[in-house]
Amino acid sequence: MPPKGNQTKEEIFELFSRHVSSGKADFFRSVGLDFVFGRRQGPFVWDATGEKRLINCHCNGGVFNLGHSNPKIVQALKSSLETLDIGNHHLVSQSRALLGKRLSELTPGDLTYTVFGVGGGEAIDLAIKLAKGYTKKSKVISASGGYHGHTGLALATGDGKYRDPFGPNLPGFVQIPFNDLPSLQQELDGSTAAVIFETVPATLGMPIPDPDFYARARELCRRSGALLVVDEVQTGLGRTGRLWGIDHFGVVPDIMVIGKGLSGGIYPMSATCFSAELEGFFHDNPFIHVSTFGGAEVGCPVALAVLEESSRPGFLDHVNTLAGIFADGFAWLREKHPEILVGLRQLGLMMGIEMVNEHCGPFMSKACYDNGVLSVYANNDTRVSQLLPPLIIDEDLAFEIIERVDRALDDTKRFLGLSPS
Repeated sequence: MPPKGNQTKEEIFELFSRHVSSGKADFFRSVGLDFVFGRRQGPFVWDATGEKRLINCHCNGGVFNLGHSNPKIVQALKSSLETLDIGNHHLVSQSRALLGKRLSELTPGDLTYTVFGVGGGEAIDLAIKLAKGYTKKSKVISASGGYHGHTGLALATGDGKYRDPFGPNLPGFVQIPFNDLPSLQQELDGSTAAVIFETVPATLGMPIPDPDFYARARELCRRSGALLVVDEVQTGLGRTGRLWGIDHFGVVPDIMVIGKGLSGGIYPMSATCFSAELEGFFHDNPFIHVSTFGGAEVGCPVALAVLEESSRPGFLDHVNTLAGIFADGFAWLREKHPEILVGLRQLGLMMGIEMVNEHCGPFMSKACYDNGVLSVYANNDTRVSQLLPPLIIDEDLAFEIIERVDRALDDTKRFLGLSPS
């Protein structure tokens, strides 16, 4: 099927290079990933030429948890468009009220209030603003190599490679190694407003925290008067086999941030969830934070449909069944490819393919592409390739992904000269 407008793929690349990003166009050409999204359905995406199909195991970090063009999500938007539009971000809204109520029923503990945004970075910005405003403190502790978005305060918590080109960091932002309680205890003090972590940091290569890490971090925060902020933008909505990744650790954070998958891949939506006590900070001045498109009324039914699908009986059982297939499959791959494969970092379908050195990830991404799988390496630990299939794949496709990864590992070994002599 030809691209819309009868443009060739090279013409699309040229337009993109001239009017969107010359650097991205040059990069993808140089590494042989000249893919332009065309048709998409369920777990699959086709090139604009219709000649190449990929299994989407990147999913934009969880945007497509429910697959591309999920019929229930598409129908929710179609129905919403018949009666709703953006709405007014100042006035009381039935759509936002209903979505907020459902989130309060599904989020952990006493997180009964929500402020809506359009992306994870905006939601993280608000979480940090709220923590600073509520505690009247200024210090924010995050993980080295972590990622919380490209906006102002979110960027200040993240890795320097994204932040430093724009100048010095904001004062008061400190980073420590992830999953390192002694470092956290040493850094926490009376000036700390917030400690913020991704439940499982994807860009850092999916390191799985110790089972007691969050419970002990929660207690350390309580003692110092700091708030614990958990970033569930990628781990939320069933990705880990629980509705929220933090549920594995039995902890209720002070603030929880949701994004990506809440959109259903159809309408941008993010959420910053917190308790009634923290909501009191906004009570006397409820207009100190607004977002014109945050919680747009036309998008709220989409997010509600996502929540209903992600929390329906049997959904998480299916995710955990798939997780078992991948765990067993990678145990087999580890025996077959000891020269390159260290193992699978895994919490449900939050998975990272850990390999022997920092050269492996980029080559593995290309090898996966050549073998029909869209996967990207972890930018802050290039030993690791991320594997994030849609949560709605069937068991046969899970086995097929493992077979394709098997071939990609063979190719990567040859590229890097790691095959046994």
